[in-house]
Amino acid sequence: MGLGGTLSRIKRIGATGQHDRRKGTPWYHWFSKHDTPAERKLLLKLDLLIIPYAFVAYWVKFVDQANVNNAYVSGMREDLNFRGNELVSIQAMYTAGVAIGGIPLIFLLPRFPVNWTIPALEFGWGVFTLLQYRTASYAEIRAYRFFVGVFEAGFFPGVNYVLGSWYRGDELGRRGGMFYTGQMLGNLTAGLLQSAASAHLDGVNGLAGWRWAFILDAIITFPVAIIGFAIWPGTPAKPNRWVLSEQDIIFARKRLEAARNDVDEEATIKSRTALQFLREYLWDWKFWYGGYLLWLKSLNRYSVPRVNELGTTSPAIGILLVLIANFTSDLALGPLMTLTLALTWNLVCMVILAIWHVPEAALWFAFNTLYVQVSSAALFYGWLNEILRRDLLGRSATLMISYMIAQSSTAGTSVAVFPTSEGPRFLKGWTFAGALSVVFIVYTWAVVLPLSIRDEKKYAQDDRDGSVESVERVSEGFEPTAKDKGTEA
Repeated sequence: MGLGGTLSRIKRIGATGQHDRRKGTPWYHWFSKHDTPAERKLLLKLDLLIIPYAFVAYWVKFVDQANVNNAYVSGMREDLNFRGNELVSIQAMYTAGVAIGGIPLIFLLPRFPVNWTIPALEFGWGVFTLLQYRTASYAEIRAYRFFVGVFEAGFFPGVNYVLGSWYRGDELGRRGGMFYTGQMLGNLTAGLLQSAASAHLDGVNGLAGWRWAFILDAIITFPVAIIGFAIWPGTPAKPNRWVLSEQDIIFARKRLEAARNDVDEEATIKSRTALQFLREYLWDWKFWYGGYLLWLKSLNRYSVPRVNELGTTSPAIGILLVLIANFTSDLALGPLMTLTLALTWNLVCMVILAIWHVPEAALWFAFNTLYVQVSSAALFYGWLNEILRRDLLGRSATLMISYMIAQSSTAGTSVAVFPTSEGPRFLKGWTFAGALSVVFIVYTWAVVLPLSIRDEKKYAQDDRDGSVESVERVSEGFEPTAKDKGTEA
């Protein structure tokens, strides 16, 4: 069957129907049974271009993000004469960089090819990661960490933006989950890298082991960034033609149009000024939904007591939990039910830890499965991409602002409800996090779901009125038309 025959078989799918496409397909099948051979070939190509790079780059990001904490306990504190809360202030500068760096990227992501912007950001944080090896003062390390935050701000939302630009809603969960496991791997390996540097490089060329760790981090970061310039596929509107053919690009656009995804970035941008967009966006219910789940996720992530025997098992089990949850979302239950189950599981963990005086096995269970809340965040971003698939600017802004809110709100709240003096029980913290799980579940079902259904009904009515061009017109023996070619970026 030719490309035209494949396109002619693509069916219209709404947000509620995108996951219906999986009906009748065994859960262990990577593709839907309705996907044509040409669709499967395209998806496999995109998977190989996007997922391995995103996973490795996210792992590198977390290694670079965690290295200052490892350096602090590996000699930096003594070498730089830190005596108080300098580490907290250094971390706050990183958070400030994330918050400030994310603002311009709200508008830059849809306007510039992401196969250039995302690797460029990674190269930038690699430069400032490297510069930290020469730190001679408290003020200097704070400045470097600020710029690491500025450059890292756009990576996580940017990858999610790319995922939402190429995949349907029923395909996002698994890809997002595989990308997300890079976080746990980063947590697992950052300490090992610092340990190796301290053991084998301390004193080499007159540099302390903690300084060598920054150099090693940069050596890892730069090649990954350079590879990204070559293989990162961009978006359907601004694709990387080094790795995607003309037919790949046209077919991907048609496929996404059939799923009601907005793929015309230029038209979307030109239709609204920045002021118009902000006015509409701040009144949109989707904006206020954006940062809440990642805030919850961050609270739990940073509050886990540093118990050595649990330090590696929790993220290792977390990798498995993230993959199971996101595969379940795509292949069986959909994002709403899977998100609810993950948050309920998280609530059970919070209750166990708040009670504290329970059998030891229960504490082991709670601590070792805390990363289930990370799976909730991955599910949320996939669903967010699906909900906002018709609004490129809104999707870019919501992904970015969600991440900014999560990063900027974590520090203050953690200090308030997880004070070190109350560890390891943290009664206030576990209770607070559990309450947030309940609120989020109720809010999702009582507010988000009805509003999402309302929007989908409106979209369906617009489609029936003929506002979206049908792709059924494409016949066997398809050749790109002048109109198709004219839409290429």
